[in-house]
Formats: sequence, structure tokens, C-alpha cells
Amino acid sequence: MPDDRSIRPLYFVSDVHLGVGAPEEETRKLGLLIALLRDIAAEQADLYIVGDLFDFWYEYRSVVPRGYHRLYAALEGLVRDGSAVTYLAGNHDFAIGEFFSSDLGVRVVEHDLAFTAHGLNFYLFHGDGLALRDDGYRRLKRVLRSPLSQRLYRMLHPDLGFGLARRFSHGSRDYTSGRNFGENDGMRIEAERRIAAGADIVIMGHRHLPRCEAIGGGLYLNLGDWIRHYTYAVCRDGDVALHTIRNGHQETFHA
Repeated sequence: MPDDRSIRPLYFVSDVHLGVGAPEEETRKLGLLIALLRDIAAEQADLYIVGDLFDFWYEYRSVVPRGYHRLYAALEGLVRDGSAVTYLAGNHDFAIGEFFSSDLGVRVVEHDLAFTAHGLNFYLFHGDGLALRDDGYRRLKRVLRSPLSQRLYRMLHPDLGFGLARRFSHGSRDYTSGRNFGENDGMRIEAERRIAAGADIVIMGHRHLPRCEAIGGGLYLNLGDWIRHYTYAVCRDGDVALHTIRNGHQETFHA
């Protein structure tokens, strides 16, 4: 593979939500994800995680969620083998501290990201907060992500802090499921705005519905999720498409 990072294959994944399902489902999901990371390493590709890798993530100065040592090792190995891994915060894993960057070598981005590769202008954002009728979440987002809130929460014992956050995460999902806050419209409007401003490819997650739509002279992709669809995007030689894993193999995703 060429050394020029601007033409290396790129993988984009979001909304894996590790920890949301039953133990057997989570074991299978984690196995498929680690297998994908091995494929990325073999292809000498780069990886972008576009939020909500975990259903809940919070780290204290010396404590991180247990049960994911295989994933931590796989990400560290991917970086060690020469792949660049970038992790954008989502609404379920916004409290990313220094563990991923210091211990695993993963680049952490708190908000959105724009970059150029394969001769294309990419714009990445998880997508939370773009709903047209959800001012309540936007206010809550500012409070939860404030440095003061993070400092106060870190004062809780990890067992208590993790327990409260998991209950809040599940309760939030129960509340929003089936409700229409205009997320789909809001995310499309933002994609249209970014494309009009010069982006060729806009990639988001959050909605849990795989989508690939030409807008103007650009392309909007929603990465779907790893709860129902096991979808992700791949860019090779300037061609961007959604893929999925079926029967242990990568294949092009058809809606």
C-alpha cells in the first residue's frame, strides 16, 4: 500500500453502542468489531469512529469501564501497526479523557472534523443536537459537557458514577424511541449546508438508519448502527460506499 495518507483506504463506523445488549449479543458484536479492526490493519487503512462506540463511556483518572480489554488491545495494535485512528465524541461517549490518546495512541476529537483525502473534502460529525425540535437536548448537552459538570461527576465513586450513567443512558433511549424530534430533517439540512460550503462527503451517525444520498454536488452518508444493521462506510480510491458484515464477511450495503 502507498505511504501517502491522503490516499490510504478510510473506514468510518459509529453507533456500535457496546454494552447495550444482552451478554451473548455483546460478545458477538465485539467479536465482529475486532475482526473488522484486523481487516483494517491488513489493508493498512485508517479508521474514524464517529461517536457512540460505547453505549456509555466515562473515565476517571485511573479507572475506565471494564470488559473491553480485547478492544483496547486491538485499537492499540492498529495504531502500532501504522493506522491512524480518530475518535469523535458522540452523545453517549462524550466524556472521553486521556485514556484513548495517552494509552492507545488514538486521536480524540470533541466535536466535528473536516479534512481532505483522496482529493475529497470530508466533514464528520456525530449528529446529536441537530434535531429541529429538541431544544431541551441542546441545553442539556451544554450542561453535561461543561468542565464543571465533569469535575463534579468525577467526585462520585466509579461504581456509583457508572451505575447512574448506565441508567440515564437506557432511560434516555426509552424516552426518545418512537418520538420524532426532526433529527432526520435537521441532519439532512446540516449536510446540505456543509456541502454548499464546500464539503464533498458529509458523514454522520446518531440516527441509527443507514443512508446514502446525493445532495447537490456532494454525498451525505449516515453510518447506521451496530445494533440492527452492522453498517459502516469505506473510502477506497476516492469511492465512498456503505458496507455491512454478513456471515463474517464485508459486503456492500443495499438499503
